Amino acid sequence: MKASELKMLREKTREELEKELAELKAELFKLRFQHATNQLENPMKLKEVKKDIARVKTIIREMELGIKRN
Repeated sequence: MKASELKMLREKTREELEKELAELKAELFKLRFQHATNQLENPMKLKEVKKDIARVKTIIREMELGIKRN
């Protein structure tokens, strides 16, 4: 995830972040399914999606705590 994408995530509302999180989890499920059936072309995509999920969860938690980041 690029810095510009991260900045765009921080500008989203909590509802939009929850939607983004649900989409990422669905994508991770599909990737895991492809990996299990040996159809996944880029295994590093799994790692990227997991990190993106963690980033979104971190931003949501920062909002809960009232932490402001630039």
